Formats: sequence, C-alpha cells, structure tokens
Amino acid sequence: MGTPIERLWYELTPQKRSTVDTSNLNRLLTAIAISLPLLGGTNASLAGNADVVDVSVTALGGSRFRIDTTVAHADTGWDHYANRWDVFTEDGMVLGTRELLHPHVDEQPFTRSLTLEIPADITRIVVRAGDSVHGDEGGASLTVDVPH
Repeated sequence: MGTPIERLWYELTPQKRSTVDTSNLNRLLTAIAISLPLLGGTNASLAGNADVVDVSVTALGGSRFRIDTTVAHADTGWDHYANRWDVFTEDGMVLGTRELLHPHVDEQPFTRSLTLEIPADITRIVVRAGDSVHGDEGGASLTVDVPH
C-alpha cells in the first residue's frame, strides 16, 4: 500500500473496488511503466552521461604512461553509475580501459589512474567515460597530448 496507485486503489470503497475493470488498470500501469524510461522519468535515466573533466598524462619511462582521469557523473547507486573510462587514439583504436567496479555517489567528481603502453607514434589520446545505462554515448571526452 506504499505507491500512489496502491493508495488510490485502497481508498476506493469495497463497493467501487468490485466494479473496477482491472484489465484496463493493468494496461494503464503497463503503458506507464514502458513510457517512464523514454520520458526520462526514472532515477537511472536522470543521472545523465559520464563526463571526463580532467586528464593528466605522466611518462613513466620507455613507452609506459600513467593516465589520471577525473570523471563526473551523478551516480545514483548500482542502477546507474560511471563504470569505466577508455583511452583511444584519435582514429578510435582502444589503447586501454579502466573499469570502475562500484558507484561513487558521495565522491564526485573522482579521479582514477591507469598505466599503459602508448607507442611513440601516438602523440595525442582521447579519453571518454561510460556509465552502466548509456554506455559511452553522449558524455564529454577530452583529447590530450602524450609527453613522449
């Protein structure tokens, strides 16, 4: 009896309750449930996309680099959180991925690192974040120089 629909249903008198066509009610509730995500009406969809807001590249010697990436995302919990960021060449080849294994609801924005090898002919990288609902579509990415 916690949802508004349940409260409305139980507020009806027993006489009125027996005359309600529940098949129509079920169709209405199904239509609402299908429409909510499309209209942006769930907590998961309201969190938006994951944005990369800062990237720092540190040379570690040879072709190894530490990529420190700051991601901002309105994590709502396990249902919608920034779950990774990827490092690409400018032509779209994936160089590495940093998986994020839990929500950062109370730590926004947050910074995580990834160490990887970047060939000498790659002078710029693109870093893009993704989340558990939208994948990697739509969020802000950053392109930065590699200090070879």
